[in-house]
Amino acid sequence: MPRLALYAVAVCVLAVVAAVISFVQGSWLGIVWVLLAGLSSNMAWYYLRRQRVQAAG
Repeated sequence: MPRLALYAVAVCVLAVVAAVISFVQGSWLGIVWVLLAGLSSNMAWYYLRRQRVQAAG
């Protein structure tokens, strides 16, 4: 697994945890964390697919 994909997955997990904590505390700031989780998830998928394409080609 590429290093950037691992970093993106780590950011995604941390952002989800931060979003849950924010929503539990009643803060709407959790929306920002959800958006960050979505962005980092897409980055992780991109780097994984890019590695598969490079390995196949």
